Amino acid sequence: MTTSDDTAPASNDNADEDAVARDDDAPEAADEAQGEAEATPEEQIAQLKDQLLRALAEVENTRRRAQRELEDARKYAVANFARDVLTVADNLKRALDAVPKDAEASEDLKALSEGVGLTERELLSMMERHGIKKVDPMGQKFDPNLHQAMFEADTPGADPGTVIEVAQAGYVIGERLLRPAMVGVAKKPPKADPAEAGDEVDTQA
Repeated sequence: MTTSDDTAPASNDNADEDAVARDDDAPEAADEAQGEAEATPEEQIAQLKDQLLRALAEVENTRRRAQRELEDARKYAVANFARDVLTVADNLKRALDAVPKDAEASEDLKALSEGVGLTERELLSMMERHGIKKVDPMGQKFDPNLHQAMFEADTPGADPGTVIEVAQAGYVIGERLLRPAMVGVAKKPPKADPAEAGDEVDTQA
């Protein structure tokens, strides 16, 4: 039968190994603590300066981000209201377009036309004061960021991709599109069929 005295030496051996391991780790920990304690004042100042600069940069970034969000809120807060006002501007434009060309012959029609025109100009001026600008791209190159093509048509004398008709003006608010301009675009002329070109008779022969 095995007695407790037989296991005692093994336990003592394990305890001795743990003690040796602790003794081995102790110098490393002491060296690390000593290394940290031996940082020169200049190094400590440099570390504190770096931490301060990082904190200041983070504060500045936060301030700029908050300022930008505030400016965007002020600039685009009227966007929904502006979309409703566009309907009024469209109706004034339709009213002016509906005035007969010979309206000047009638004093009443002439006065009405001038009044509607003055109202439209005042409305557009008010919208521009709030950062809302009209987009009237007649004769300009088609821009998918600002225009919406309603149709294409063959137009002699117009470069392909040029706006040849503005069905409805567009509007921007600040740098954002409020409504695209509805436009017609000049179509690219079809390419000549080489077979048909070869069938042509040379009249100069």
